[in-house]
Amino acid sequence: MTLKPFQDYYPDQLAHCYGCGRLNEHGLQIKSFWDGEESVCVFQPQPYHTAIPGYVYGGLIASLIDCHSTGTASAAAYRAQGRAMDRLAARRLHSTDSD
Repeated sequence: MTLKPFQDYYPDQLAHCYGCGRLNEHGLQIKSFWDGEESVCVFQPQPYHTAIPGYVYGGLIASLIDCHSTGTASAAAYRAQGRAMDRLAARRLHSTDSD
C-alpha cells in the first residue's frame, strides 16, 4: 500500500468532507490506498453507526462508497497520466449548499 492516503492530498479547502475530510474532526475520515492495482479502504463501524441492532446504517455505507470511489477515481486519473499525487486540485461547478 502507499504510505499516504489519497484523501490526504486534498487541499485544505476541500478537506472538510464528512466522509473523508482530514480536517473534519467529527467526520469518518476514511483513508484509501493503492494495494497493487486495487484501491483499498478499511473502516470499522462503531456501535453508534447502527440502523437497527446488528446492521450498519445505510447512509454510512453510502458515504464510504462515495468517498472511496471519488478518491480512487482521482488517484487513478493521476496514475493514468503518469503523475504522482503530490497535490490534488478540484474545481466546483455547482453549489451543494446544505441550507
